[in-house]
Amino acid sequence: MLPFFRKREKDQLKMEGQEDTVSSNELLDEQNEEEGDEEVMTSLSFHPEWNVSKEDQYSFQFLNMECAPLKPNQISLSGISLQMDEKNNAQITAFIRSSLKKTIKLKETTLVLLDKDDKVLGRKKMDLSEVGEIPPESSRPWTFIFTEKDLFTTELPSEDWKLAFQLKPSSRKHTLELEDSWEKSLASKDKEKLKEMVDKLTPPKQGEVNFMGLKADQKENGNLHVTILIRNGNNRNIKLEQIPLQIKDANGTVVAKGGFKLDDFEVKANTSKPWTFIFPKELVQHDNPDLSKWKAEPIRKA
Repeated sequence: MLPFFRKREKDQLKMEGQEDTVSSNELLDEQNEEEGDEEVMTSLSFHPEWNVSKEDQYSFQFLNMECAPLKPNQISLSGISLQMDEKNNAQITAFIRSSLKKTIKLKETTLVLLDKDDKVLGRKKMDLSEVGEIPPESSRPWTFIFTEKDLFTTELPSEDWKLAFQLKPSSRKHTLELEDSWEKSLASKDKEKLKEMVDKLTPPKQGEVNFMGLKADQKENGNLHVTILIRNGNNRNIKLEQIPLQIKDANGTVVAKGGFKLDDFEVKANTSKPWTFIFPKELVQHDNPDLSKWKAEPIRKA
């Protein structure tokens, strides 16, 4: 097995992968503990049979402290490093983190390796009982091996990849989710209308994320305000940091195009969340678009 960490200066030590977080209820197939809003910082925990050098212990401790806190009832995989060995196997080291207040033991689970755009690079069913008992509110480093037959490409990214749990298709109903600011400001009748609409819509396909236009309004100053329903068909929460977005009017003409940076914006598993995007006048390409019918699309990379 390769060393846990690449040879680099200590001040260059960093998490090379992203984090995938799921509800403990979905992964462990059991009822969640009581909900709460408090953040949970996980403590480092090594497998009893792991013989870890002092230097590696310090490195793991440093990286664990760099991880963002979890919310109650969450389990995550947080990517540390991805290295290829001489047999072209991918050796992936990650923290298995749990915010539960009880000891957990994982079972056989399918894991997927994703790139920064959530494209699947590899898939493997693994017996995670080998990880052992994970103490309450703790973070356990573990190494996962993907062989050549588990990988779909030979070109794996060194950074911004993600190791994720592949959950079974959910039988849970697709529901409306509102950001706190919307929950407080939206009238009860408007909330009910949104809920009824989401209930009547055909849910997105398993694993699909799509946009549905709700309202478009061009203001007197030329700015275009569009309210969009972001629909998450995944069995896990997704976080959106940047959305390159374009709007097409009834004629199929692109009337506005721009990129939006979102701050800690999360859409929960199997939910639809509305959000309003404002295109400044300089990003609006037509003065009198036909907005009797319109649609919002993410801008695909060429």
